[in-house]
Amino acid sequence: MSKSSPNKTIASIRALNVSFSNGKQRVQVLHDIGFDIYKNEILAVVGESGSGKSVTSKALMGLLPSTTAQITAQELSLQGKDLLELEDGEWSRFRGSEISMIFQEPMSSLNPTISCGNQVVEVLLQHQKMSGASAQKEVLQLFEKVKLPTPKITFSKFPHEISGGQMQRVMIAMAIACKPILLIADEPTTALDVTVQKEIILLLKALQKEYGMSILFISHDLSLVHSIADRIIVMYQGRIVEQGAANDIFEHPKEAYTRALIASRPSTKTRLRNLPTIKDFVEQSVSDELVTKEQREELHKNIYNKTPLLQVIDVVKDFPLQKKLFSKQEYFRAVDGVSFNIYPGESLGLVGESGCGKSTLGNLILRLKDVSSGTIMYRGQDITHLKAAAMRQLRKEIQIIFQDPFASLNPRLTVGQAIIEPMKWHGIGADNADRKEKVLHLLKRVGLTEEHYNRYPHEFSGGQRQRIGIARTVALEPKLIVCDESVSALDISVQAQVLNLLNEFKEDFGFSYLFISHDLAVVKYFCDQVIVMNQGKIEEKNEADALYENPQSAYTKKLIAAIPG
Repeated sequence: MSKSSPNKTIASIRALNVSFSNGKQRVQVLHDIGFDIYKNEILAVVGESGSGKSVTSKALMGLLPSTTAQITAQELSLQGKDLLELEDGEWSRFRGSEISMIFQEPMSSLNPTISCGNQVVEVLLQHQKMSGASAQKEVLQLFEKVKLPTPKITFSKFPHEISGGQMQRVMIAMAIACKPILLIADEPTTALDVTVQKEIILLLKALQKEYGMSILFISHDLSLVHSIADRIIVMYQGRIVEQGAANDIFEHPKEAYTRALIASRPSTKTRLRNLPTIKDFVEQSVSDELVTKEQREELHKNIYNKTPLLQVIDVVKDFPLQKKLFSKQEYFRAVDGVSFNIYPGESLGLVGESGCGKSTLGNLILRLKDVSSGTIMYRGQDITHLKAAAMRQLRKEIQIIFQDPFASLNPRLTVGQAIIEPMKWHGIGADNADRKEKVLHLLKRVGLTEEHYNRYPHEFSGGQRQRIGIARTVALEPKLIVCDESVSALDISVQAQVLNLLNEFKEDFGFSYLFISHDLAVVKYFCDQVIVMNQGKIEEKNEADALYENPQSAYTKKLIAAIPG
C-alpha cells in the first residue's frame, strides 16, 4: 500500500457547501465538507447514493452546472490553485493534465463514433506538444500498461466492439495519458464482474505506484475500498461522518452508520437470518441470530424431497452471426447443453462472468427467447414450444424482477396503476377496490407507505423503485421468480433490505427463485444451491456453502478469490 505524506498536501477542501436550485427552491446537498488529499496516496470516499460523494468530486473537477449549482468554500484548491477562480478556458487545460476522472459508466463516456485509440490520441494532442505519430505510439504503450489484450487491434476498435472491462481500461488509459497529479475514480468498478473488478483495482494500485499520483476513489462498497485505500472518508446525507486510516475505519468504526455499511454486506463465513440495515444500527435493534448448519440441512431435506417445479433438460441456444457473402451461416452458442431442476421453495443461484450465458438461460425459462434444442418442463408440462395464448396464462406463475427497475416501470403510470394493471389482466382480486386494498397492503410490506400509491417512478430512489418492482411481481402470486442481477446496482445497505424482503416473501408464500448474479458473496448468502456457468456450460453445481468452502474447478476458485474483503 502506498505511503501518504501528510506534509505534502496536493488538494485542500475547507467548508465546502453546494446547493442546487430548480427555480422554485434551493436544496443544499453538501454541508461543510473538509479534507485534504496527500501526495502519492489513495483516499476513498464511501457512502450510499445521495450522500454527496460524486458532487464533491465534480466540485473538484469544475463539472457542476454553473446555472443551477451554488458553490461556496473557504478553500477549494489543487496544487495551490484556487479552483473557484478558474475560467472555462483554464479548466479545459487544467482537466486532463493536472486532474483527471474515470467515470462509472464507460459506454456513455466514450464517443461511439471514434475508435478507442483515437479518443486517447485526441487527449494527448490537446494537452501535449507532440506529433500524431508520437501520440499514437504513446497510446499503444498506454494500452499495454492498462493490460488491454492486443493493443494494436483494440486501437482500431470502436467502444461497442469491446467488453465493459476493456472499455473501463480505455477510460483509465485516457485519464492517465497526461500523467495527472490527481486521478478521481468515480465508482469505476460498479457495473463490472467481480473478477474484472479485482483486475481494475490491482491495475489502479499499480499505476498509482508507478506514476506517484494521488487517487480519490469513490465507492458505495466499504469492503471493496478496504483493499485499495490508505485513508477512508465516510459520507452520509451530504456530511462527512467519519474519516481515518483504512484499517482503523474497518477495525474500530466509531459511527453507527459506518458499522452498518460494514455489516450490511453478506459475510462469507456466517449466515445471519436477517442482514443488518442502517435503520437497525440507528435504532440499535441489530439481530445476531444465525441460521445453523442443522437448520439448513433440515430445510434442504424438506425442499429436495419434493417434485421439481421446473426442469431444464439439455437446453441449447444458438444465435446467428452476421452472414458473410457466399459462406455458410455460422452461429454463436450462448447456452450449451444445460440441465438442472428448481424445486418448490428453493433459491437456486446462477453465477458467472458477463457473457457466460446466465441471463440468456433466464430468458429461455421465461420464454422471452426460444430454445434451439432441449426441453423446459414446468410443473410436469412441456412449455418449450408453448403457443402465445397458453404462455400468457403461464406468465402469472413465472415472473421476473429486473436489474434496472426504472427501465421496467412505465413513467406515465403511478405506482398504484403499475401494480394494479397486471393484476387486472390476470384476474387477481374481486374488483378494483379489492385490488387497491391488496396493493396498499403490499406497499407496506415492501417498506413503502400508502401515500406512495399515487406517486410516479421518477419520484423514488433506486432502492425504492426496486421494492416497487418486487411488489408488482409479488402481486401476481407467482410460483417461480427469476431475479436477473436484481440487487447488483443497489447500495450495500439497500441490497441488504431487498435480500431480507425476498427471503421474507419466500417464507410467507413459498416462492422459488432463480437468482442470477455475478456476486458470489450475495449468492452464497441467499441461495440453497449454486450453479457456476462458464462459456455457456455448467462448470460446477453444489450446495452454496459446500461450493464456497470446497470449489472443484479453477474457474470457481477464481470467482471466489475475487470477492472483495
